Amino acid sequence: MPITPATATNSPSSGAAEPILLELVDEDGVTIGTAEKLAAHQPPGRLHRAFSVFLFDERGRLLIQQRALGKYHSPGVWSNTCCGHPYPGEAPFAAAARRTFEELGVSPSLLAEAGTVRYNHPDPASGLVEQEYNHLFVGMVQSPPRPDPQEVASTAFVTPAELAERHAEDAFSAWFPTVLDAARPAVRELTGPSAGW
Repeated sequence: MPITPATATNSPSSGAAEPILLELVDEDGVTIGTAEKLAAHQPPGRLHRAFSVFLFDERGRLLIQQRALGKYHSPGVWSNTCCGHPYPGEAPFAAAARRTFEELGVSPSLLAEAGTVRYNHPDPASGLVEQEYNHLFVGMVQSPPRPDPQEVASTAFVTPAELAERHAEDAFSAWFPTVLDAARPAVRELTGPSAGW
């Protein structure tokens, strides 16, 4: 799930913009190479490694974010707490923790693996394709978000009922239902039966 512009900031060593590379994988999640980020999302898409994070407060409410309007992919839509791509060779767990802090200004007080899911979601608005082998993480957050406005337009903590209401009224990312459904067993284990997930 794209989270940054198609190129990285200037490299301190060369002064030139360096392309952001994604890790290409096979159907079993085994690394088979790399590809430039935007190229990997051009139709029909190339299967690459990604991650999705679901953080909850002490009341069992899910932290969701509205993607910044300046993003080239799925701008302005709501989605899970954080999502993105590990750098080639970077562990998905480390990438998930890193990006959560970079986007939202919070470090999870707990973060646990919640399985993987593979999907193919075209985005009609941009024409880009999400072909992803996605590592799922669930956890807890105990401090208020301080989002980077270049990445996140807004945030909200929602109960399952509030999420359903918002989902009926607002645009959400194409991948959101898929990753939430895949993470639900771990979410229920984390939040307990009273939270309703």
